[in-house]
Amino acid sequence: MLRTVGHGRTHPATEEIPLAETAGRVLAAHAAADRDLPALARSVRDGYAVRAIDLPGELEIVGEVRAGERFAGQVGARQAVEIMTGAPIPSGADAVVMIEHTRRQGGLVAIDRAPEAGQFINPQGCEAAAHQVVLHAGKRLDYADIALLAAIGHARVRVYRRPVVAIIPTGDEIVEIHQSPEEFQIRNSNAWSLAVQVARAGGTPQVLPVARDTVEHTRETIAQGLAADLLLLSGGVSAGKYDVVEEVLAEFGAEFYFDRVLIQPGQPVVFGRAGGKYFFGLPGNPSSTMVTFEVFARAALELLAGQEETALHLPLARLTCPFRHRVGLTRFLPAQLSRDASEVTPVNWHGSGDIPALSRANAYLVADPDRPEYAAGELIRILAK
Repeated sequence: MLRTVGHGRTHPATEEIPLAETAGRVLAAHAAADRDLPALARSVRDGYAVRAIDLPGELEIVGEVRAGERFAGQVGARQAVEIMTGAPIPSGADAVVMIEHTRRQGGLVAIDRAPEAGQFINPQGCEAAAHQVVLHAGKRLDYADIALLAAIGHARVRVYRRPVVAIIPTGDEIVEIHQSPEEFQIRNSNAWSLAVQVARAGGTPQVLPVARDTVEHTRETIAQGLAADLLLLSGGVSAGKYDVVEEVLAEFGAEFYFDRVLIQPGQPVVFGRAGGKYFFGLPGNPSSTMVTFEVFARAALELLAGQEETALHLPLARLTCPFRHRVGLTRFLPAQLSRDASEVTPVNWHGSGDIPALSRANAYLVADPDRPEYAAGELIRILAK
């Protein structure tokens, strides 16, 4: 169930779950530090806590302090306390000298350099002040966020519920994966690739039966799909004689926001709203389905999942060989990105239905619509898989 918030934005309902289960979930409430971080000034090096004014020179070692302890005394004139990384700074000290820059002789330590006041000390509250918001609602949580939540005492976390995304493949030519297809049939692969993409984007996929090429069966299946938070249809949105999806959606009072985009693969993609739910009609060729989900539907799903911001990341990589394409459309073509993501090589493929080529690829080249060729070594945009 979605609830309306300011400016027409909607968010899912929330739930509270254990911290261990929050990876990849979207935070539903601001999280604030329950105390100063760090709670006391602490050392960031192994060495000696000193008074900067006493150095260079030879100091008397009056104690030791480890992480998890607190030095009971005070550092006085020409005194030092041996200190470990993470330990609280003793009273009276204002600098730490790394152990590598010292020479210990019995109860004395010789230091030949004068440190600056504050050297190798993290002051109290320098990372965050008590009650300061350190994580904002709408952020998708990664491992660093989970470390931060643990550090401020959040054993349970309020997150947005995952949106349920109905997935409907369409077409009489499609059979289920356990069936043996005739030569003119294909197995249902799009629904399962979409299910993975949906889960990766933060949704809960719900794969529905294949909608056959009749108004009656398509109507029945779409009615089921509109019970979810978002509906994805694969196929049936082109101008073919038996493509009935848009006709059926119109029966549900659909508003169509767009029905074609200037990319390839994926030109005949449809986006709209029916029965209070958003839907995408994605083209039926496998690469078209995959690309249009990543370019368009993923953003909608992330916003429905409660994220405050979403972006399509198209970094640059250098081509390892010359590359040509037909101008007129932005093209997303399968490619192999190097391990360090600095170089990219086009993958030989045979069109939008070539699933083996898509499996060999780990990214897509993004070729500009007004540029027919690229030389080896030139930068080109990529979309990671």
